[in-house]
Formats: sequence, structure tokens, C-alpha cells
Amino acid sequence: MFFGARFAISTFFGIDKRAFIWYIAHMNTLLLDSLTAAKVEESLPPERSLEAIARFFDAVSDVTRLKIVSALSVSSMCVSDLSYLTALNQTTVSHQLRILRDANVVEARRQGKVIFYALASSVPVVMNVAVRAVMSAD
Repeated sequence: MFFGARFAISTFFGIDKRAFIWYIAHMNTLLLDSLTAAKVEESLPPERSLEAIARFFDAVSDVTRLKIVSALSVSSMCVSDLSYLTALNQTTVSHQLRILRDANVVEARRQGKVIFYALASSVPVVMNVAVRAVMSAD
């Protein structure tokens, strides 16, 4: 019985029943050797890490945010300086910085009434690798 019913016909939803049964029996078979499969399983980051990585790349996938990240790669700055140097209005810069902060791309440091933004410590390394990869592809 399959799905609680008997099928006397040779096809199942337009698929040859023998081929379908073979597929079901073999769909969990790996073509990789077990050593390679074990390496892959060991190297897969935990789901929580994958989500953080996705948030990071989502945050830096916008041209405006990349402009801000590029400016911050030179020096930490406040919103007004970033706004002036990137030719973006302060509201846009603030909004983009919020997205970058939520993704742990930038960090904020208050100095009196002014908040200075800087890249998180690992971001320059990642961005340098990305820039080199893009430049070598051209």
C-alpha cells in the first residue's frame, strides 16, 4: 500500500511506478565518499551562525550602506560627518547605520552628545577579501 491505497496501474501521477519506487529507495544515497560527506557535515555552521552571516551580507548588499562602510573603513565618524562626506542626508545615514548596527557591521561609541560609528573589528578583513575577489574577477 502506498498513501493508504492500492494502485493497480503501472504509473503514479504520470511517473513509472518502478522508477518512482527506485527513486524513493535511493534518494538518500550520497554520491560523495563518506570521508568527504563527514567533512561537509562538520564544516556546516550552526543554524544560528548561518542566520547571522545572512544578516551581515544582507546589510552590506546595499550600495548606500557600502558607501557608509567604505567611509568608516578610513575612520570612525558621526552621522553629520558621514552625511557630508557621502553626500547623503542625515536621515538616510541614520537609517542605514541602524541596519548596519543590527547586523553587527558597525559599532557605536558615545562621546558626550555625539555618537561615533566605527566598523566592527572583523568587517575590514571581510570587506578586503570581497574587494580583492571582485577586482580579480574584472
